[in-house]
Amino acid sequence: MSLGFGIFLFVVGAILVWALNFSVDWIDLDLVGYILMGAGVVIIILGIVLITRKRSTVSTTRSLNDPVNGEQVTRREDSTDGL
Repeated sequence: MSLGFGIFLFVVGAILVWALNFSVDWIDLDLVGYILMGAGVVIIILGIVLITRKRSTVSTTRSLNDPVNGEQVTRREDSTDGL
């Protein structure tokens, strides 16, 4: 969701800067466009960082002795957090 919102902000900012050819007296549309593009880039970078943090891997290894025959049993569990 954050990647999509960041791309949306970047596109709206680019439209304000380069596609619109009119001016408003009370606001500078170019400045607003550059601010939106900067915010979009920051949100995209944060989204990528959060996605990479969600995909961490946890590995657990447990060893125990079987009481019936005395064999050592090793159990390994792998799980991924996130999606």
